[in-house]
Amino acid sequence: MLPVSKIVCKRRAPDAALFVGTGKADEIKALALQAGATEVLFDQALSPSQQRNLERRLELPVNDRTFLILEIFAQRARSHEGKLQVELARLQYLSTRLVRRWSHLERQRGGIGTRGGPGEAQIELDRRMIGETIKRTKERLAKVKLQRKTQRRQRERRDAFNISLVGYTNTGKSTLFNALVKARTYAADQLFATLDTTTRQLYLGEAGRSVSLSDTVGFIRDLPHGLVDAFQATLREAIEADLLLHVVDASNPGYVEQIAEVQRVLTEIGAQDVPQLLVFNKIDALAAENQPVKLMDDFEIEGVQTPRIFVSARSLTGLPLLREKLGFIVAENTNSDALTSNPEPRGADL
Repeated sequence: MLPVSKIVCKRRAPDAALFVGTGKADEIKALALQAGATEVLFDQALSPSQQRNLERRLELPVNDRTFLILEIFAQRARSHEGKLQVELARLQYLSTRLVRRWSHLERQRGGIGTRGGPGEAQIELDRRMIGETIKRTKERLAKVKLQRKTQRRQRERRDAFNISLVGYTNTGKSTLFNALVKARTYAADQLFATLDTTTRQLYLGEAGRSVSLSDTVGFIRDLPHGLVDAFQATLREAIEADLLLHVVDASNPGYVEQIAEVQRVLTEIGAQDVPQLLVFNKIDALAAENQPVKLMDDFEIEGVQTPRIFVSARSLTGLPLLREKLGFIVAENTNSDALTSNPEPRGADL
């Protein structure tokens, strides 16, 4: 399904009933009729009542940004864990919109002192069924989280250094992951190509050891809280990482806003204090006059100077420098841990 038209609305505050107000709603209806639209999609989250009121006003199916993201997630999920996480988020979203799903069933009055009818009974039945399904899905996800926790403990016993790739969606994280560890993880020029965390070993010659490198789900503006909650098992890799490779699409004019959004999500999941290395990817897509003068420098994030490396995961430009930098970081961290765990006895230099 392709968009046939677009309309922008500016308001100081959303309308409680229709989100956009009656005048703009009528304008949308006229535009949809003229363009032959079969559905109206809002690039914002709508409340169940706003969605229901809009459908009555526009006489067309209405969906919001959360619904669209959930649909994309459902198409991209491949692993058992990913499918469970999407299913949970979709069920939680649907549970708040049961009324509009059964609006065709009218409420009927019974005898004296009674209220109710088939519509009300159907809603309650669906609410109970969805509630039970949500409970079962959460239990299955809890088992997945336990398995991941066991895997992390095993890595900790091996004294593994954990690196997680994070970043806005479609910045080339999976392509970079494949280039670094010579894997065949699915990578495509599309939103949320990766929903399932993949972990591989990466050997770094400068550190003389291997590290665990994980590819995680991409972030996006206004990522629904329900999705953040559902994907806790996946995002846990970022929370418990020793280093975050924050991948940025250097060719995207809005990369500053995307960096800010990634920082917001990292703060929301509790990973704001994990050290970061910025990787500005896709420099092969930059015009000649916009090419970086040098491949490594610093970039300020929220008042903090963060090391940055320019690369192209597709052409492999800058990857040797990235591996070298990672090796130095891991070696420095390893030496620091060794000094902390095995301090020199007092008077050793006397």
